[in-house]
Amino acid sequence: MPLPVLEAAKYTTVVPSTKKTIEFRPFLVKEEKILMIAQESSDSSQIIRALKDIIHSCTFGVLDPSTLTIYDIEYLFLQLRSKSVGETSELQFKCSECQTNNNVELDLSSIDVVFPKEKINNKIQLTTNVGVILRPLSIGKTQELSGVKDKDMLTKSVAAYIESIYDAENVYLTDESSEKEMEAFIDSLSHKNLEDIQKYMALQPQLKEDVKFRCTGCGHDNEITITGLQSFF
Repeated sequence: MPLPVLEAAKYTTVVPSTKKTIEFRPFLVKEEKILMIAQESSDSSQIIRALKDIIHSCTFGVLDPSTLTIYDIEYLFLQLRSKSVGETSELQFKCSECQTNNNVELDLSSIDVVFPKEKINNKIQLTTNVGVILRPLSIGKTQELSGVKDKDMLTKSVAAYIESIYDAENVYLTDESSEKEMEAFIDSLSHKNLEDIQKYMALQPQLKEDVKFRCTGCGHDNEITITGLQSFF
């Protein structure tokens, strides 16, 4: 007679970039093992792969994690963690006045993705006839960038944000272009062109929280902004 298999609870959440409501379950021991092995490896590519696998499993296969933005992945994993391990996380922050370490408890369930107040235009006209359509950085593109050398990082990261290039007659999908073609195109950008693209890159939504605490050492009121998934654990 086979042993019983435990049925996990189901919850719903909203994917930040698409506003689509999805069901998910907490991660189980099998997913914790995957995450633990990835963390012990200290390999960023393996950690990203583990996050993708866990999110795919825990959302019942309805999401393709490679197409999700970084902030989608961070938010979804935070939701999974809050329902799997606990809705609070105790972090340690130093007082800006006396440098005393303070333990601060965060409610993970209340943390959300913060979208920039300034409207982001993903269409940038580079010259009279040529322009680009930009896209948020997906976790798949992030994984591709994890092994890139520092000297190539600017070119590769800008290329990752460009979805297509257009002129008066055609639209060229960058995923169908060679690395050599993309490098030549990016090398031909003016300083102003690069600044406009980098502004879009800098204005991406972020998993962000303003943390306020009173120092136990000197009583000073502190306020710290933390961003990115790694900051919440």
